[in-house]
Amino acid sequence: MEIIPGKEGKANESLNFVIRLNGEATMTNDEFDLLDELYFLQSYQYLKSSLEWEDDKLLMNLSQLLEKGWIRCYAAPENEIFDALPLTEKGKTYYYLATKEGLLTHNTL
Repeated sequence: MEIIPGKEGKANESLNFVIRLNGEATMTNDEFDLLDELYFLQSYQYLKSSLEWEDDKLLMNLSQLLEKGWIRCYAAPENEIFDALPLTEKGKTYYYLATKEGLLTHNTL
């Protein structure tokens, strides 16, 4: 496993790192922290409160994880959304859950 610096955030944010496994980029430390919260279905508001992230940062990371297939998006606890991207203001009303692939990648690091 190798950890390399990624892109810098805003002046008041810490650096984001990319975690590599076997030479392949797998996830940033922000994505890792977000997946850590998604072992169970969680609301957007819970994630925002738990991680203490701004909306832009949270929506961006949720979008990246959706694109990678590492999380699923729900309008209600039993109502999966298959075309959630792009996440906009509606993304703040959704629920999120890690997929099996996302959990396996998260647990490999």
